[in-house]
Amino acid sequence: MQNATHHDGRFAPSPTGDLHIGNLRTALLSWLFARKADARFLVRVEDLDRSRVKPGIEEKQLADLRSLGLEWDGEAVRQSERTGLYDEAIRRLDEKDFLYPCFCTRADVRAASSAPHGIPGHYPGTCRNLTERERAEREASGRPFALRVRGEGARVVFEDRLLGGQNYPVDDFVVWRNDGSPAYQIAVVVDDAEQRIGEVVRGADLVDSTPRQLFLADLLGLDAPRYAHVPLVLGPDGERLAKRHGAVTMADREEAGETPEDVLAWMAHSLGLAEAGEEPGLDTLLARFDPALIPTDPTIWRPR
Repeated sequence: MQNATHHDGRFAPSPTGDLHIGNLRTALLSWLFARKADARFLVRVEDLDRSRVKPGIEEKQLADLRSLGLEWDGEAVRQSERTGLYDEAIRRLDEKDFLYPCFCTRADVRAASSAPHGIPGHYPGTCRNLTERERAEREASGRPFALRVRGEGARVVFEDRLLGGQNYPVDDFVVWRNDGSPAYQIAVVVDDAEQRIGEVVRGADLVDSTPRQLFLADLLGLDAPRYAHVPLVLGPDGERLAKRHGAVTMADREEAGETPEDVLAWMAHSLGLAEAGEEPGLDTLLARFDPALIPTDPTIWRPR
């Protein structure tokens, strides 16, 4: 069910490393989309993957947003404090027999999805039709299992605000990890519905997650947001921006002698919202902002 009543937006970083200017530009765009629609802008910390969360990073990420002037409504929420919501969603899916245990390792999945006739990255359903006996044998061996949702060969069609019509198959994807924690897909769907997010503005690299999330929202009877997948900032080598590309974080840029205003000006110029050498504030950017005019090609970061 698409939710057409409001435009509340969110930025949802994972505290696994410093935000780079590409992440921060996506945050700026999410803020602009929401504020242009006179809607709320929320921040959600996606910290479920405890093995990758680094101490102190959340605080640095929130400080970077504030340094750009990107204030948000209410308190930032943390997924690690919302696990009861995800448990309840899993219980509802399980009650309706939408889930099954999967004993495959990552290597098993990689091998199966790279086989002839497989869709790269898609799970081919190896554990979907295990007999009760086969399942019991695997459980008795002590092998941990994940829970997958039955995709049943569904296709999901949706309209992206920037990329236009999208049409993707949905595989049997993981909603509960074999370490006993909720997977990203279930958490993000539950959170977006519970926080009443009307439009998700995020990087174009996440567009292929959207069909799974729309599929899950439908199974759970939840309102689904609209989506706008915005262009990425790439390194000079055409790969996604990363530490190896040099001084790409806010702290790096400040160390190089730039102010947050300088960084904001670079973002604005890269989005066609400012002339070279101009340093417009957020109020000016908001007045100029028109989602229909956002460039859809990635921006190449050239170290200055």
